[in-house]
Amino acid sequence: MNALTQYIDLFKGHRQLVDGNSAETMNRLRPEALKVLEKMSLPPSGSENYETTDMNALLAPDYGVNIARVNIDVNPAATFHCGVPNISTALFFNVNDIYAESKDARAGLPEGIYVGSLRRFCVDHPEISRKYYGKIADIENPVVALNTLLAQDGIVVWVKKGIKVEKPIQIVNIMQNGSPLMAVRRLLVILEDDAEVTILGCDHTQNPDVDFLVVQTVELHAGKRSRLDLYDLEESTERTSRLSALYLCQEEESNVLLDGITLYNGTTRNEYYSRFTGEKASLRLLGMGIEDRKRHLDTYTKVEHLVKDCHTDELFKFVLDDEAVGAFAGLIYVSKGADKTEAYQSNRNIVGSDNARMFSKPQLEIYDDDVKCSHGTATGQLDETQVFYMRTRGIPEATAKLLLKQAFMADVIDGVRMPGLKERLQLLVERRFAGGSLNCSSCRSACSSSEEGEPKC
Repeated sequence: MNALTQYIDLFKGHRQLVDGNSAETMNRLRPEALKVLEKMSLPPSGSENYETTDMNALLAPDYGVNIARVNIDVNPAATFHCGVPNISTALFFNVNDIYAESKDARAGLPEGIYVGSLRRFCVDHPEISRKYYGKIADIENPVVALNTLLAQDGIVVWVKKGIKVEKPIQIVNIMQNGSPLMAVRRLLVILEDDAEVTILGCDHTQNPDVDFLVVQTVELHAGKRSRLDLYDLEESTERTSRLSALYLCQEEESNVLLDGITLYNGTTRNEYYSRFTGEKASLRLLGMGIEDRKRHLDTYTKVEHLVKDCHTDELFKFVLDDEAVGAFAGLIYVSKGADKTEAYQSNRNIVGSDNARMFSKPQLEIYDDDVKCSHGTATGQLDETQVFYMRTRGIPEATAKLLLKQAFMADVIDGVRMPGLKERLQLLVERRFAGGSLNCSSCRSACSSSEEGEPKC
């Protein structure tokens, strides 16, 4: 049975409700998404680039979808606890997939930046929304097609030409419900020429005893000479699954850092697609995952060098224990005429038990001779010689292994450019390896209502 059928039937039976709670820009893409899904067969586990992920099994359970846009009975003021405290950010929320914001979210933000509801943005700025929404995300991707079919809102970050936003934007995604629920999230980031912004996304699940599924599509447009840092921190639960597809388009001399950090999760598949359309642009693509028990983290990347003189530096690291499963498949594509390309891809992994499994497949596809490209992968265990050496210096074995695991992740953490976040991540990673819980009680805010009756936290 095709797991997509239940979502297709849901849309067909309630199309008026789906469209009525959204905006014309989003609604106009639904027929194409429906057509794609109706003829689509989900890739089974073991197929190319889906070696460890069964898409049909992930989408098969009977999750509720909040197409009526009912406010869930959750108060972030009372229940939200942030693992990244003491960093001054403009704080916005997705409560499942309903937009909200902190009462002081816009304090300190300059003129020339729009952060808010995607649905509202489509109404207030129809020309801009039509220019960017759905333009680089591939509708043939099952995650994108399902998201496009059912997404009714989302978050937009639009930074106008020449605006440099010093205060980071933090988007906290909270999952909470009394019964199984699927959240359909959309993020659209538009940086015009010479614009700069830093965005921190944090995923949290508040009810560990309920099954949740997140279906997420992210579209990033980096204009000429723009600078974008996007950090994605996942701290969910073992009963939370996530399917995320991120698409990036970079114009001339743009500088982008993407950093995906999975500390706690259930089953996660993260996809990153990047395309250079302007010369002298650069991308640093980083990621790390700490997996134990029966957690599952699958990462796929595709970077397309279509013009000359661009640079990619890609590094993903995983540490797996118990019966955890990890996967990395990455492709760097260099087209003919993309002279002076520099592209480097690396995947490094530590497997700490006989039952943990890691799959790694780095790839290069090059059609130009004047390039510098490399790729590599290594999977192994902790160096017992180093452990023994540390023990001879009086360090307990458990502490020695903890320190070595932390050191293994250091270069991913060192790539962070957001003030305060690097230090905080070091503490979060240390706590994770030490077996600490994800519960943190350092950050909370107050709630009020927005003009449209949506929660403001």
